[in-house]
Amino acid sequence: MVFRGTISDAPDFDPTADAEALYNAMKGIGSDKETILDLITSRSNAQRQEIISAYKCSFGQDLIEDLKYELTGKFERLIVSLMRTPAYHDAKEIHDAVKGLGTNERCLIEVLASRNNKQVHEMVAAYKDAYDRDIEEDITADTSGHFKKMLIVLLQGTRDESGVVDADLVQQDAQDLYAAGEEQWGTDEAKFIMTLGNRSVTHLRMVFDEYEKIAEVSIEDSIKSELSGDFERLMLAVVQCIRSVPMFFAKRLYKSMKGLGTADNTLIRIMISRSEIDMLDIRECFRLQYEKSLYNMIKDDTSGDYKRTLLHLCGGDDDLAGEFFPEAAQIAYKMWELSAMTKVQLRPTVHPASGFDSAADAQALRKAMKGFGTDEDAIIEIVANRSNAQRQEIRQAFKSQLGRDLMKDLKSELSRNLERLIIGLMLTPAEFDAKMMRKAMEGAGTDEHALIEILVSRSNEQIQAMNAAYRDAYKKTLEDAVQSETSGHFCRILVSLVQGAREEGPADVDRACEDAQELADACNADSDDMEMKFMSILCTRSFPHLRKVFQEFVKCSNKDIEQIIKKHMSGDVKNAFYAIVRSVKNQPSYFADRLYKAMKGLGTDDRALIRIMVSRSEVDLFNIRKEFKETHDASLHEFIQSDTSGDYRKTLLILCGGED
Repeated sequence: MVFRGTISDAPDFDPTADAEALYNAMKGIGSDKETILDLITSRSNAQRQEIISAYKCSFGQDLIEDLKYELTGKFERLIVSLMRTPAYHDAKEIHDAVKGLGTNERCLIEVLASRNNKQVHEMVAAYKDAYDRDIEEDITADTSGHFKKMLIVLLQGTRDESGVVDADLVQQDAQDLYAAGEEQWGTDEAKFIMTLGNRSVTHLRMVFDEYEKIAEVSIEDSIKSELSGDFERLMLAVVQCIRSVPMFFAKRLYKSMKGLGTADNTLIRIMISRSEIDMLDIRECFRLQYEKSLYNMIKDDTSGDYKRTLLHLCGGDDDLAGEFFPEAAQIAYKMWELSAMTKVQLRPTVHPASGFDSAADAQALRKAMKGFGTDEDAIIEIVANRSNAQRQEIRQAFKSQLGRDLMKDLKSELSRNLERLIIGLMLTPAEFDAKMMRKAMEGAGTDEHALIEILVSRSNEQIQAMNAAYRDAYKKTLEDAVQSETSGHFCRILVSLVQGAREEGPADVDRACEDAQELADACNADSDDMEMKFMSILCTRSFPHLRKVFQEFVKCSNKDIEQIIKKHMSGDVKNAFYAIVRSVKNQPSYFADRLYKAMKGLGTDDRALIRIMVSRSEVDLFNIRKEFKETHDASLHEFIQSDTSGDYRKTLLILCGGED
């Protein structure tokens, strides 16, 4: 195994001299923190153990106890943790995760899903030595169900590490996993536990590829749909570690620092445990996934000596669009390959109501709005629990039976965000999209993000229907409206997308290679030529074809298309191309990110929230929910619950469809 850490043995190492330097740094009033952090972060863990011994021999004192006394807060936690051996550090993390009230399941998942057999065995022994307790008994007492069973399997440290792969067994395991989940009603969790907990990494990677051919969905998507809770999170973590341990940790690091507050225990644990193993690859994966260097995220999210120590462990900043390390290039290529292979089963959250009676619903809505006051609960219960096609029947029945316009009645009885949401649900998808495009362009300023989101995510048929609805409602073509409100290359991109003429069908492999090379060559041209070339390919080719193009782009340029866009383009043009790439790669993930941005921080972008919840509720909102949970470690339901209120919140939560 090639180790790609940022910390290695210091040359000309003298443990006695180092012990003396640390003693002098802590002697007297105050302590020389700079000397402490510079010395400890520039020595390997093995060398730190020698320093601990030399310190006791020279001064008759325990170095770790002295460090605890002299340092405070997160800086103290980080430095003291660096002084423990990896096995004892892991043992302490597990002990802290299960002791006292409550359990830190995410810590258990992270540690046990990512360690190899040798690391697990050493951790088990260290736990026994440090706490005189059996780690398996403690975990068993603190967990339950299938989650507990899988943790115990991983705790045995018996995964096959021979590297030998039996092609027949690969086929059999893939078929067995399919039969245990997607093919039957209910899930045979034992089969997932046995296979994912014991087979070799190489074997499982081949099983996952074979599984996708059989099931036409990725193993991750099957786990998300078949399992739930901590067991789902554990199995996803195991799969992610099988695919790429550095990418798994890059995602964990991102989640530890994004949003308000920092999960410092997670940040410390990962930066310490990977600093001598694969931190360089984690940095690359971080850059690949988030278009931001790990170094800069740590720099922005932490402070003081704690920050300086973490940056030492990180080892350096990465040029945003530099070339990939070999492993990161392979991961980027594989990510696009997975995106191309996987046929995502889109799952809505709103379905046609059974026993539907449009006349009865029309009468019930009229009753809810008649007289003094309005029965909002009755309106919400009907509108949010019917499919769009059923709502159109209700509109017609309302007019036929009562001679009234339901939309006008709703507008007069409801107000603010609830009115906007209910009216949005009552419009046809084409009418709603047309209205959202109009709202994005009317008044002072243009909501470019809304224009991009709608046009990059709709099919040709949906765009053509939206064009017709726009012309019918506003007596003007959508193309003319776009041209009058936008300019330059951004205008050209939108006009191209408004045509609703994107190619359809599978990838043409030879043409995809040619397109990838043309995009790579365009990166060396001036910005105008580059943007026009990107537009000619990204705005016209089918999504399956573009997945292959972006995969081949990694091969011919050793760079990722997203990073190139971020590096070489700016403003609305960058945002438009980036949105296309994100939609091509994983559209539910793109919408999950849009929803997160609509609600994070101070204030809520209600227009974006309503637009996405209405337009995706009968398409893929369930998939979006799952992506939201995986990326942000909180459910969409939780975000809506905390960010909205009243009847508006109630309606959104019905559309959301569940808590995850």
